Amino acid sequence: MELEIADKKTNPLLKRTEVRFIAKHENEGTPNRKLIRSELAEKLNTKQENIIIDSITSSFGLHISKGYAKAYSSLKYASGVERDFQLKRNKVQGKAQKKEEPKETKEESTPAKDQQSEETKKEAKEESEEKKE
Repeated sequence: MELEIADKKTNPLLKRTEVRFIAKHENEGTPNRKLIRSELAEKLNTKQENIIIDSITSSFGLHISKGYAKAYSSLKYASGVERDFQLKRNKVQGKAQKKEEPKETKEESTPAKDQQSEETKKEAKEESEEKKE
């Protein structure tokens, strides 16, 4: 596979470099994200984990794929800006792959709480009866 950078733009506000690339892959299928990320990392002199590939489009009948990628200055910025599904798709550890905290279980009812709820039910019932009269 031969990778060529078609357009390169620096975005200092988001601390990233936005790249449009063309991948030529003779007698092969569309290259996977991991391979493209490693090639882009070499060309842009950055770590592979800091690169997020947004899209890859293959041309029918041609051995050419065009794509759009973003190379961040650090993984911290990437995980702060990128959407969860993009991080997961690119297999980048960030907020998408953090271990989820266990959900809180419902509070167990105690006899004291049960007694309080019964008392409030009785009071509400008595009030409604008084209003009817």
